[in-house]
Amino acid sequence: MGSPGSGARCPLQEQRTRWERKRARTARELLETERRYQEQLGLVATYFLGILKAKGTLRPPERQALFGPWEPIYSASQELLPYLEEGRWGQGLEGFCPHLELYAQFAANADRSRATLQEQLKKSKRFRRFVRLQEGRPEFGGLQLQDLLPLPLQRLQQYESLIVALAENTGPHSPDHQQLTRAARLVSDTAQRVQAIGQKQKNEQHLRRVQALLGGRQAKGLTSGRWFLRQGWLLVVPPRGEPRPRMFFLFSDVLLMAKPHSVLHLLQSGTFACRAVYPMAQCELSRVFGHSGGSCGGLLSLSFPHEKLLLMSTDQEELARWYHSLTLAISSQKN
Repeated sequence: MGSPGSGARCPLQEQRTRWERKRARTARELLETERRYQEQLGLVATYFLGILKAKGTLRPPERQALFGPWEPIYSASQELLPYLEEGRWGQGLEGFCPHLELYAQFAANADRSRATLQEQLKKSKRFRRFVRLQEGRPEFGGLQLQDLLPLPLQRLQQYESLIVALAENTGPHSPDHQQLTRAARLVSDTAQRVQAIGQKQKNEQHLRRVQALLGGRQAKGLTSGRWFLRQGWLLVVPPRGEPRPRMFFLFSDVLLMAKPHSVLHLLQSGTFACRAVYPMAQCELSRVFGHSGGSCGGLLSLSFPHEKLLLMSTDQEELARWYHSLTLAISSQKN
């Protein structure tokens, strides 16, 4: 017969057991995914970078623009993997962290990489044929080069999730607790930097797209120091007469109103003429109606020092999104 209380549960021991189980699962996933990641990095390094260098299909500046710091990233994974295979998680990840700057550099080059790939595929028959040949290799499993290029940025997201989970499930008395905690913090910081870089690049793409859509003197200079928020059709309600549909582009600091060019104009069909630019710092916004959530749409009032705009939409959800975005833009300028 066992002693009294021998079958009693120990919450602390149960918690430690749960930590160990989750730590073991996370460590196994980190190892297995690192092996696959290194294999894919190596395929690109061998069958694309290596052969392009040997054949001279792309000049060095174009090759650098396309792949960025791919080879140093591959080397960093090659250094890390043996530590993971030997279970030296803290030591391996601490040694890996100085290489995280490569991922920020890779993110900063992402727009240039995409543009270079599209440009070279379009203008170089030799490069186009080379890419098709390499993509057809069974090692790539049907993946195209454009699918493989974002691989390091996708892996950084996995690193953040897995390394943070590994640190959180490592007890404070474990010998590698401090190393894993530092690594988790540094990986999270880098992931945030990379996310900010991506947001900035996406915003710049929007600005270039809108600039290409617009004509007129007032539309010039839209690509400097502002954030694109939204665009869409709204009805401008005049003091007299019928509402007129206009395209609006909202940025962090201005609201731009545009009118479509005539479809009969061969050179400008599908583009817009800028009719007015309204500074958000001078805007007073209110809802005239459209609060009830009904199906009849709504009306927004935008007051500026020398003009008042009444904007209408028959879609109340769309109007609510405009109200929210306008409120954000106004508050960001006034604060």
